[in-house]
Amino acid sequence: MPKQRSVCLFCGSRNGKSSAYADLAHAFGRETAAQKLRLVYGGGGIGLMGVAARAAREGGGEVLGIMPGFLSSAENAFDDCTLEIVETLHERKARMATESAGFVVLPGGLGTMEEVVEVLSWTNLGLFPMKTVFLDHNGYWDGFFTLLEHSINEGFTSASVRDQAMRAHSPQEALQKLGF
Repeated sequence: MPKQRSVCLFCGSRNGKSSAYADLAHAFGRETAAQKLRLVYGGGGIGLMGVAARAAREGGGEVLGIMPGFLSSAENAFDDCTLEIVETLHERKARMATESAGFVVLPGGLGTMEEVVEVLSWTNLGLFPMKTVFLDHNGYWDGFFTLLEHSINEGFTSASVRDQAMRAHSPQEALQKLGF
């Protein structure tokens, strides 16, 4: 599938405390399938990653998982998708970026934050000027946006990142902000 019809998802390899997070991941996966978008993600079958990938497949959608080999057992590689095994986490993110037209970020932990910060850093440097939409639930990303704004205000991050890092409250809104 062409890059223009693919969206990359960053999210937790855990479900989090609230079942609303899994509901959001499920709704996002279903919406990608409904819009005939290929879901590109980390390849795991656990946590929010697994929920979103299964929902996309159940909806008849195409899913591309990209996973470093050393994580394939820890993250229970999802076997109902096209799975690409790479060497490193950096290679994973680079492949995800080249395979996608933009990024959607659901709640997640340090791995999710590391992924999105690197992508926004690439945007800040002009390497991959793609939009990133944080699919928020109950203010989950408030602290992140406060820190990002502080970094911009203190002159460490380009103000143009504001136009590339957006928030949405539904899967439809997130995909619309990416131009789908």
